[in-house]
Amino acid sequence: MDRQDVTGLILAGGRGSRMGGVDKGLQPFRGTPLAMHTLLRLAPQTGHLLVNANRNLAAYESFGVPVVTDAVNDFPGPLAGVLAGLQQCETPYMVTAPCDSPLLPTDLVARLGAALLEQDAEIAMAVTQEPDGHTQRHPVFMLMQVTVLPSLAQFLAEGERKIAAWTDRHRTARVLFDDANAFSNINTLDELRALEQPVAESSRNIAS
Repeated sequence: MDRQDVTGLILAGGRGSRMGGVDKGLQPFRGTPLAMHTLLRLAPQTGHLLVNANRNLAAYESFGVPVVTDAVNDFPGPLAGVLAGLQQCETPYMVTAPCDSPLLPTDLVARLGAALLEQDAEIAMAVTQEPDGHTQRHPVFMLMQVTVLPSLAQFLAEGERKIAAWTDRHRTARVLFDDANAFSNINTLDELRALEQPVAESSRNIAS
C-alpha cells in the first residue's frame, strides 16, 4: 500500500474526563504535547494527516495540519471523530490513532495495510497478546477503506457508539503486534508522569 494513499487521523476530540477535564492531547510529554508525539510517529507512515479536536482548535491548528471537529454533538466518543475524518479524507484509506499514544509502532500502517489487502478486508485492526494468552483488540488503531463512511454514519445515527460493535459489521483483519506497550494509552496525569519517569531516571544516571 502506497503511503500517499493513506490519511492519518489523530483522535484528540475527547473530554479528558479521567484527566480532570483537561485537553489530553495538549498535555506535555517530554516537553512536547502528547498529540504532537502521535503526529510525529504517524507522519512518515502516511501521505496526509488530520487532527480531530473539539476545543482549543487554534492550538491544534498550530501543528500545521487540518483540524476537523466531530460531526455529532456532545462528545459521543471516538467514532464521531472517525466519521468527521472520513468526511474530509481525500485518499482511499484512513488510519486512526489516539492522541495519547506517543509510542505507537513505526510500522503500524505498513502492517495494517498489508493485512487489509491480503485478506480483502475493509478494516484492519491492531491486536496484542496478553500474558494470560488472550488477544486484546486495540480498536482505535485501525486502517480502513473510506467506503465504510456510509456504514459508520448509519451506525452513529442509530445511537450506537462502540467501535468493536461497528467493526464487527465489516470484514476486519486483526494484525498481531508483539509490543503491547506501543499501544499504551494515557488516561490520567499520574500515568503520564509514570511514562516519563524512565527518561528522567536515565538522565539522572548519566549526570551522576
